[in-house]
Amino acid sequence: MQPIKWEEGRLLLIDQTRLPHQEDWLSCTSYREVAEAIKTMQVRGAPAIGIAAAFGLVLGAQEYAHLQAQDFQQKLQEIAAELAATRPTAVNLFWALEKMAQVVDELAGQNPSLIVRELERAAGQMLAEDLAINKQIGNYGQELFPSPARVLTHCNAGALATAGYGTALGVIRAAHAAGKVQQVYASETRPLLQGARLTAWELHREGIPVTLITDNMAGYLLQQKMVDLVIVGADRIAQNGDVANKIGTYSLAVLAHANSIPFYVAAPISTFDFNISTGREIPIEERDPREVTCLMGQSIAPEGVAVFNPAFDITPAQYITAIITEAGILRPPYGEGIAALRSEKGS
Repeated sequence: MQPIKWEEGRLLLIDQTRLPHQEDWLSCTSYREVAEAIKTMQVRGAPAIGIAAAFGLVLGAQEYAHLQAQDFQQKLQEIAAELAATRPTAVNLFWALEKMAQVVDELAGQNPSLIVRELERAAGQMLAEDLAINKQIGNYGQELFPSPARVLTHCNAGALATAGYGTALGVIRAAHAAGKVQQVYASETRPLLQGARLTAWELHREGIPVTLITDNMAGYLLQQKMVDLVIVGADRIAQNGDVANKIGTYSLAVLAHANSIPFYVAAPISTFDFNISTGREIPIEERDPREVTCLMGQSIAPEGVAVFNPAFDITPAQYITAIITEAGILRPPYGEGIAALRSEKGS
């Protein structure tokens, strides 16, 4: 599955708000449409958001390529800022825009048409590299699976959240190909049901055995030893190994720890934020209250009731058994391993 495509100067995205019942594609021809798709979670998942934003900048560059060089560069900065403001937690968004900004800076003063071509090349390379990176994460991660394994995952860290293979689900895919997966439990992931709508859809259509559970059933599964390991993705990882991921991840990590079940995080190096020390520094996005008071367009709560709707939570490093990256598997204490990743990437 390839949920992000660049064809004939436009960005094609599977509209994830329509799944699992409709497989519709968005055709984005302006950076504004890309920004809106990110805000409304028509495209979601940290790596996918970054890639979409990169192509959004390409679309903006195409639109304003008629400007003089200095005005063109200023406009690109404004577009990048608008794209960066769409969602605050997933660091891949800012990583991708920074990579694109480097291309613009290196070509400062050049013909805008040349910059457009180079931005398009850079975004295309980002798309291709993400797929390769996720497959490498899968290869490393599947080594951690017993055979046969019963796995619990949360939210969607699959093909839909990336260029087309997945981080946490990429590991599950690799383990399944190696004959190591007996059963995958997917938690529904309230309030937007990414586990029910997206993860269950991905795994079911590929013939990977998946059982859907409500979020509040996870503790029972772990207590009854019906799960051998938990694996999730990440939206941002601090220098000490604290992880921001979909709300509910922290609860699973604590439950796994209490029941002596390994808890793994799968994420590319681009998800590490080398500028923050701990998870306390990660901004947590709070979303529209209607995501909680309504379910699939149907009101389920009293009108006017107060709502708290953080989209992410922070899992402290102490609850994480290992972090799986394309460079290998990191184990606690994480500081030294993450610092080595930073050195390797020249960050």
